[in-house]
Amino acid sequence: MNKKIFIITCILFIVDQFTKTFFSLNFALNYSFVVIPNFFSLTYVQNYGASFSLLYNQRLLLIIISIIMLIMLYFFRKKFILNKRNIFAFGCLYAGILGNLFDRVIKGFVIDFLDFKIFSYNYPVFNIADILIVLGVIFIIYAIIRGEEI
Repeated sequence: MNKKIFIITCILFIVDQFTKTFFSLNFALNYSFVVIPNFFSLTYVQNYGASFSLLYNQRLLLIIISIIMLIMLYFFRKKFILNKRNIFAFGCLYAGILGNLFDRVIKGFVIDFLDFKIFSYNYPVFNIADILIVLGVIFIIYAIIRGEEI
């Protein structure tokens, strides 16, 4: 793995795990602290599925999928020019996948805490790892559109 990607992955993984640990130690399960009324709360939940609770209680399957994605991502990365944005994108993807994989392996669930309500729709609670995965995907799609594949 590229040294810069590795460093970014490690830093972002630590940030993700720090935030999850903070909420698990300082918030009771399902406790919600309103930051901006009717828009944003910090809510500690334990997610036993994937996004939107898909594959609920399918821990082993989600672990296998994460490992397969990490392997595929490793080979997929080799097809891209390693500019700053792509290095950051792959660091985000690795850190996000590893962050949620670590939770599933060690705890049996993923810790989520970012809770948004927009136009009266309460979005599923998510975490920093989820944001990193989405950011990484967006940057990779942008790189593909720009033709930054080798």
